[in-house]
Amino acid sequence: MRDFSHDHRWLSINTATVRKSRGVEQPLTNIIEACVQRGIKAISPWRDQVAAAGLPVISKLVKTHGLELSGYCRGGMFPAVDAAGLKAARDDNRRAVDEACELNAACLVLVVGSLPGALAGQPAHKDIALSRSQVSDGIAELLEYAVLNQMPLAIEPLHPMYAADRACINTMEQALDVCDALDPSKSGALGVAVDVYHVWWDPKLQQQIDRAGKERLLAFHVCDWLTPTTDLLNDRGMMGDGVIDIPKIRGWAEAAGFAGSSEVEIFSTGNWWQRDMSEVLDTCIARHRSAV
Repeated sequence: MRDFSHDHRWLSINTATVRKSRGVEQPLTNIIEACVQRGIKAISPWRDQVAAAGLPVISKLVKTHGLELSGYCRGGMFPAVDAAGLKAARDDNRRAVDEACELNAACLVLVVGSLPGALAGQPAHKDIALSRSQVSDGIAELLEYAVLNQMPLAIEPLHPMYAADRACINTMEQALDVCDALDPSKSGALGVAVDVYHVWWDPKLQQQIDRAGKERLLAFHVCDWLTPTTDLLNDRGMMGDGVIDIPKIRGWAEAAGFAGSSEVEIFSTGNWWQRDMSEVLDTCIARHRSAV
């Protein structure tokens, strides 16, 4: 297992972590410059942040500073109620692949979606099996385009509390079943993003990480699960502040062949987004050394 205690070479900042500083939305350009000033060598930006700044602007900044992208957030949200909705999802996901290629991302992370309309509080139906079928079909179609463009796709299983609205793939086992069905040769084109916040509880986690192996372990996201938590989406903890044994899970991933960055992804409306961005980044560096 790699020793992170002496430097932060393998730290990546998911830009949602510092989306806000003292409650104020931050331009992605400012986030990038703050990371560069601290010797952070990798980021994982969100598409809306890139769009706000302009893809050419961010692409130039990434290249100028020699930054790596541990991933690109995000594609997915495949299910829909009709052919027009499915086509819109397909087209948007192809654009996401194009953007990820322009930024030379290690992978495009997929949050696959679930019951159409549920995120807005009005699910169109209750047929989660249909949604899972549409997810599988959508990934299969996108995979052809991604392979042509040499952009790996990383399915991110989300905690079961998100099964209705954000993702109907909720365990590593489910995600890897899709990978094995669509990419049986383990070509490296399709794999998983392991976010400890979503999978730490899974009794099959070590077994499924072993099953994934080097070819399927495309991204590794870290934060912590607070007890008690005040919000299931936006109260993620800084590494070391909660109940997740992050080093143990990282050890499993590295034993299985993962050698990429540990990407800090924290949504924290009431805490970290209320702090100064410099404090948050400095804390990420310190905790990456001591708690990851």
